[in-house]
Formats: sequence, C-alpha cells, structure tokens
Amino acid sequence: MKRWSIPFAVLVGGAIAGALDITFAISFAVYNGLTPERLLQIVASGLLGSAAFNGGALTAALGLLSHFALSFVWMALFLVAARQAPALLAKPLLSAILFGILVFLAMRLVVLPLSAFPHPVTFQPLSTVLDLASHMFLFGLPIVWATRKATP
Repeated sequence: MKRWSIPFAVLVGGAIAGALDITFAISFAVYNGLTPERLLQIVASGLLGSAAFNGGALTAALGLLSHFALSFVWMALFLVAARQAPALLAKPLLSAILFGILVFLAMRLVVLPLSAFPHPVTFQPLSTVLDLASHMFLFGLPIVWATRKATP
C-alpha cells in the first residue's frame, strides 16, 4: 500500500472530516428550523460577532471557509501527535472517539469563548450528545484514517 504524503493526508482527511461534520451540523440546524445560511453565519460569528448575521451569503461563505480551515488544522495536529506517539494509531476507533471528544471540548470550552461568538456556550442534552457523536465518528474517524494512510 502506497503511503500518502503529509500534505495530501491533511487535505483529504481535513476535507472529509469537515464535509461530514458540517453536513451533520446543517442537517441538525434545518431539523431545528434554521436555514443552512444561518448555520454558516453562526460559524462566521466566531470571527465577526453579531455582524455575521447581517452579511448574507458572504458571511455564510466565510463561515464555511473558517469551518474547513479549522478542520485542516485539527487534521494536521492529530497527524503531528500520531507521528510523535504512534500508539494513537494502534486502536483507531478508540483514538477517533477520544480525539472527537477532545475537539468537541476544545471548541466549546476554549475556541468559542475566546472568539467573537456572540452567544453563551450551552450544553443542551440532545444537541450535546449528537454533536459529540458527530465529532467522534464523522470528524475523528476520517482524521485517524487519513493519518494512518500517511504513517508508515
């Protein structure tokens, strides 16, 4: 099996994880009565604060772009960690679950509070469980998989 280059793994793993995660987020938002544009504006509000909600499709596009930028950063961080601690790849499902929990908590407890996000961070039971599952399986698994493809 041919090993992937690190940039290719970051690109593929980050793109797949980001696409699956944002698809879940948009689907859950639509289920709850929001439009996809509004959900992406909520993402952009981390950069722009409340002004993101007045920017229409442009701020929605910025939200999508920032979501994928973070996906690539998380992918790169996991790949670097796995190269330093190869044991992370010995049990890929466990690693994906733990990494997904780490990303979920870091985003909710560090990134959002330090950003311009204009709302208090909450942990509603249903959305928390579903968001955690999304981060573990839709986000973490593709990242671990792509890292394994780039690691000897």
